[in-house]
Amino acid sequence: MYRGLGTLLDISNCITASTTGYRQTVDADYSFASYHAKTVVNGKVVDYKRTFELKELSIPVNRAEDLRKFYRTIAGDERNTVVLKPLP
Repeated sequence: MYRGLGTLLDISNCITASTTGYRQTVDADYSFASYHAKTVVNGKVVDYKRTFELKELSIPVNRAEDLRKFYRTIAGDERNTVVLKPLP
């Protein structure tokens, strides 16, 4: 996590074993914040990367609906799951 000059940047990365092909990308980019997540299954490896950047510390009331959409996008992505099963 990085704080500086009114921004917050959080980058997460997770790699684990899997057996099938899969790819998903989530992008939400607003003037006040951005969120990007990418899940790629390549062979037996699941590579999950996500980036959250807070660009503005205060948001005008007229942008409240955009803020709700932004956090709904993140919540939806965080509810996704990957099921790992042992190889036969």
